[in-house]
Amino acid sequence: MRPAARPSRRARRGRWLLAGALLLPAAAQSPPAAEPATRDRPVGDTLYPTLGQADLDARHYDVHLTVTQPGTRALSGEVTVTLRATRDLPLISLDFLGPPVTFARWDGQPVPYRQDRPGGKLRILRALPAGQQASVTLRYAGVAGLLPDPVFPFTLGWQAVPDPLKVGGGANFAFGEPDGTRTFLPVNDHPSDPATFTVTLTVPPGTAAVASGERVRVTDTPGAHTVTFEQTRPIPTYALAVHLGPLEEQGSPAVPVGEGGAAVARRDYFPPGTPGAVRAPYRRTGEILGVLSDWFGPFPFATYGSVVVTAHLPALETATLSTMPVASSSDRVLVHETAHQWFGNSVTLRDWSDVWLNEGFATYAELLWHEHLGQDPRPLAEAWYATLQRRGTRPLVATDATELFDSSAYQRGALALHALRRQVGDPAFRRFLRAYAQGQAGPVVGTDDLLAFVRRTLGDPAGDTLQRWIRQPLLPPAP
Repeated sequence: MRPAARPSRRARRGRWLLAGALLLPAAAQSPPAAEPATRDRPVGDTLYPTLGQADLDARHYDVHLTVTQPGTRALSGEVTVTLRATRDLPLISLDFLGPPVTFARWDGQPVPYRQDRPGGKLRILRALPAGQQASVTLRYAGVAGLLPDPVFPFTLGWQAVPDPLKVGGGANFAFGEPDGTRTFLPVNDHPSDPATFTVTLTVPPGTAAVASGERVRVTDTPGAHTVTFEQTRPIPTYALAVHLGPLEEQGSPAVPVGEGGAAVARRDYFPPGTPGAVRAPYRRTGEILGVLSDWFGPFPFATYGSVVVTAHLPALETATLSTMPVASSSDRVLVHETAHQWFGNSVTLRDWSDVWLNEGFATYAELLWHEHLGQDPRPLAEAWYATLQRRGTRPLVATDATELFDSSAYQRGALALHALRRQVGDPAFRRFLRAYAQGQAGPVVGTDDLLAFVRRTLGDPAGDTLQRWIRQPLLPPAP
């Protein structure tokens, strides 16, 4: 994500929840059942301690969303989650702030469940032994949850853009980072548990519908337009792209990316009447992919593009299909979100406190783009350093949610990489970036994983340099 502006101090208060503090009516509950004595255990995230379930591996989500009135928060869904336990689990606990669940099946058979909407948990009351796999199907219908961002003045999750003319031109899209996907999908909503997705969207005729992955099927009937997308490489739940509304598809030739890299299919989507100046940066997407793959290695997905939205939100690196507000439509922001396809969507976070691993690498990609354009990168690095001197800085591992997307995560993270590059030189730095982006430090990473990988591949002096930028309270000297 690349925030458009720093929020005011008042906006940087903790999270509060408006997700409908109502108990489910009796008709929506499953048959009474005794809840196991052993409760579920969350992942244990430093910043979001209630998210996810420890030792649960959500391997695949088969999602079918139906929206009959685009631009409203009403939807219905059927989701089948393929689950595996890495240890004995007394029950299954999914994160869900969405509508009431009316149906639950375990491998096709009815299963008792409890939905705690204020607490954001959907508990399937059946044990899953270690090493075993199960398929859980859930149906729900109603209004998506509301979840205010802890830092910025907007809500996360399912976005509704009403049609001002009331002629069927409303839109909806997903804005999941860090934990908004649970407002409309029951998920293990933590980046340490990436999964594959099949997403089927059913919308009114004439409405465009797109999602992460490759489009595999389109079905039109007199009353509905249905499109299915397959996301075959695991992604974190917050990075799932879902868009529907009055969008125009702009196709482009597939782009050969990097030496020996497979061609990447290209697609962009724009609201009707989007000016040419707004569309212009997206015509450089192929060039951006080529530049970044030269540093980071093969692009991790088979397709890539952007969806331009009219909502006043930051840009977001939704997988294979970046979400780009009109005001964010620039080369530099597009470079940032494209870099996240490697750093965040492919190599994912172990803990949200390590978000600088996403944002620092994506910010540094902006400097690499400057160099590609023949511009001197020093003014940009100096501007980052001056920003940190002016606003203050902190060690890179975040300690609360207000630090997720602050200037230290972005600029100090980028400068830490620049210091590393200056010390080891471009050839070694390029080898390090490629190896890290291809998951050689691990597909799920934390700050300690990166430090260990730097020491292993670049040596202890390089590790000491990086550690100063990560751990030191004061700002190290400019690289």
